[in-house]
Amino acid sequence: MSRGVWVVGSFNVDHVWTLDALPVPGETRSAAYSSGPGGKGFNQAVAAARSGAPTRLACALGDDAGGVLARALAVADGIDLRDVCCDLPTGSAGIFVDAHGRNSIAVAPGANGALQAGHVEAAFEGSSAPAVVLAQLETPVDAVARALELARERGALAVLNPAPANAEVDAGLLALADVLTPNETEFAALLQRHAGIALAADDVAGLDDAGLHAHCRALARGTVVVTLGAAGCFVSHGAALHGDHEAAYRMHARPVRAIDTTGAGDAFNGALCAALAGGAPSFREAVTFASAYAALSTERPGAAASMPRRDGVQARFGL
Repeated sequence: MSRGVWVVGSFNVDHVWTLDALPVPGETRSAAYSSGPGGKGFNQAVAAARSGAPTRLACALGDDAGGVLARALAVADGIDLRDVCCDLPTGSAGIFVDAHGRNSIAVAPGANGALQAGHVEAAFEGSSAPAVVLAQLETPVDAVARALELARERGALAVLNPAPANAEVDAGLLALADVLTPNETEFAALLQRHAGIALAADDVAGLDDAGLHAHCRALARGTVVVTLGAAGCFVSHGAALHGDHEAAYRMHARPVRAIDTTGAGDAFNGALCAALAGGAPSFREAVTFASAYAALSTERPGAAASMPRRDGVQARFGL
């Protein structure tokens, strides 16, 4: 396989209920039901592959229908799947989506919790080095740390998506990331834990650029990309500008007809890594593509199933 994007992460079978409003505690509401593939690792791998990057995914699956589904879908999207099969059920998630595209999600890790550092090492063997390694936090931290270490050892860009927000992220893991990609909720949680800065997630997008850049620099040495949903994203570089001329800048979101934001952050991460692996002349250009890609993904329901293809982004936005 040529240099591309290697993803270490999760696969889930998503169970989705679409309804007019998200239920409050003790409330029962009528909904439409559907099921499909998800998990942050798989979503991001699909996004990278459909963005045109040679893509490998290391994950753990159960010996069940979910595992069979993951393998078939990986083949369909040309993903080089390196999975370990275990006696736990394949991961699953319950997702509620309201009429505005907002969601609430509960995840049962299952087999995802069995992924180990040794499995990651095995997945990295026997081929040329990737250009970018991408990991999230729906699998054990040891496996994630080993993935980022191997990225450094092989001269690849190490990208950490510190999601979900309640996952453990210690200082050592942050230090392994060349690029950190939190959303506003994850960013606020990381700031509180690692910099002692109290900031409400809802207030992140409203900070001025200088203040947001200063918070990013207090959190990490490398590049930080804070995704802000409908408000776009903010990029803050450390010493390495990755081809940019500015140390910090904001990018507005593309106008779209969003119906489901599930997986939009994963779409951004996978597309960003694909653009970086594909030799984008600057980080800004990679972020421009990733922002458009993520925006387009919200116009379709589902997680992995909502990921557009590169020609769709080209047709819609000219990128």
